[in-house]
Amino acid sequence: MRDQKKYSNKTKAAFVLLIVMLIILLGNFNTLRNSKNVNENINAIYKDRLVVAHYIFQYSKQLHFIKAEAEKLDLSDNIKKSEIIHTLDIIHNIDDLYAKTVLTNKEKQYFDTFLSSCKEINKQVENKNWSKIASSSAEALKTLESLSQIQIKEGKAKLANANAMYSKNNSLGQLQIALLIVLGGITFYLLIVKKIKRKIKIPEPPSMN
Repeated sequence: MRDQKKYSNKTKAAFVLLIVMLIILLGNFNTLRNSKNVNENINAIYKDRLVVAHYIFQYSKQLHFIKAEAEKLDLSDNIKKSEIIHTLDIIHNIDDLYAKTVLTNKEKQYFDTFLSSCKEINKQVENKNWSKIASSSAEALKTLESLSQIQIKEGKAKLANANAMYSKNNSLGQLQIALLIVLGGITFYLLIVKKIKRKIKIPEPPSMN
């Protein structure tokens, strides 16, 4: 009967230890997965948000120049045409880089609108329609402003996701520490109890002789 009870207690203790170890193991897998997601979000913030924000800045800089050149009254048509065409070449060099980044559906729509405005500028350069070029440049700048707002919004969302996963990893880490303490406590208890039981000697009954 004692052996059965002893066996039952050992089985329960082993079962508890197994559950604790399983929880810790699953927690570690989840932590690794979250760490990977945090890394991906940080990379996305840099590659698809900060880098693209630089592209938008370059676009804006060149378009302001085109608009200013088109509005100048003391500049000959040939000089205007030459400078605007050169500036459009700079803009087109950025197009492929921008298109390679990860864009949301809304960003793609705005980017297509922006490209259409640039095509219109290119078309009107041949016609030397400077007022239309200035107007198309202003429209393109408005589109860039919308793209910039999307960049800020998407960047904040990525950062919020990264912070949320970091907090989750932190909570899981604290849980794992607590479980390890429990695991250590149970192990220590089993060792101490077993040791004490070994040291206890049952006194022999007094002799009747």
